[in-house]
Amino acid sequence: MLQTSVAIDSKLPWVGTTIFTVMSRLAADCGAINLSQGFPDFQAEPALFEATLRAMREGRNQYPPMAGMPELRSAIADKVESLYGARYDTDQEITVTAGATQAIFTAIAAFVRGGDEVLVFEPVYDSYVPAIETVGGKAVYAPLDFPDYKPDWNQVRALISPRTRMIIINSPHNPTGSLLNADDLAVLAELTRDTDIMVLSDEVYEHIVFDGARHASVASNPELAARSIVVSSFGKTYHITGWKIGYVLAAAALMNEFRKVHQFNVFTVNTPCQLGIAEYMRDASRHLGLAGFYQHKRDFFRAQMQGSRFELLPCSGTYFQLARYDAISDQPDREFARWMTREVGVAVIPVSVFYQNGRDDRVVRFCFAKQESTLAAAGEKLRRV
Repeated sequence: MLQTSVAIDSKLPWVGTTIFTVMSRLAADCGAINLSQGFPDFQAEPALFEATLRAMREGRNQYPPMAGMPELRSAIADKVESLYGARYDTDQEITVTAGATQAIFTAIAAFVRGGDEVLVFEPVYDSYVPAIETVGGKAVYAPLDFPDYKPDWNQVRALISPRTRMIIINSPHNPTGSLLNADDLAVLAELTRDTDIMVLSDEVYEHIVFDGARHASVASNPELAARSIVVSSFGKTYHITGWKIGYVLAAAALMNEFRKVHQFNVFTVNTPCQLGIAEYMRDASRHLGLAGFYQHKRDFFRAQMQGSRFELLPCSGTYFQLARYDAISDQPDREFARWMTREVGVAVIPVSVFYQNGRDDRVVRFCFAKQESTLAAAGEKLRRV
């Protein structure tokens, strides 16, 4: 290995390899069933690949416009209007991104300055705080109430200060599977009214909500939409996490600032995949059917867990299931997750990694975006624990 004499003053001295990489590597080393990292073990429909290949063969392989292919932005606008009753301008208010993580980082970089505060809810997805700190901002933590993981809006009100520049929300919520509803959005609108506070709304699991619930998008609340950047992901919707394609919605003035950063940290996203997705999403059943598809998997996995000693927590959305393991072990959750991988043969994510202070409620996260055979094999092992 090369040795450097360069002095390094790290912007993120506390950041190491993500828990998702660590647990997936351990699962591979141990030959364990990987229910840790959030990706499907099944393919997307052939029609999506065929549409993308057709675009390649037709010569659509050069740089697209910086904001994204017009065909895809138009399809996004139609979908959002149909679902949430909001019409975003395809030229000025929609941008295609290299996945949701890039969109989130770009939004933070565009609007958060040194010394600004950004309010996040714990347990918090792992990319938010490093992005905030990289640009000199400070994360302020609002814990979600355990075990239902609902926000305490009175506490949020108390945490807002003159330095608050942004509030990041995530619904359906990773890792907990909880949802915000229209009443939550109404309170958030009231808390930010007559301020310059922006809302960054991570809605990558927008189509994965269960039991007849409707996703409460910020786009559906006109007052909030006017101060918000909304992020979504085709990777989660169409089982193509490795394509790294997402999009953002925002009022034109906000989008103008977002694009100033976007054009220099990514510029644009590959053309043929954009065109393939645009053609594929013309059939709305492909995203409208996602809730039923994953609810079946949730219910199948929960059935596999019957007779185990895990206590399953509610799961209202996403493709993650939380479970308490108090009846099995008193180990800290990180040790328990490593033990599960090595000794039981099922890899999970310890939920304490989503807390800045390492809060440990003895809860682990399972991903059920897997084939039924995978879930059944995991269930057989888990029932023996």
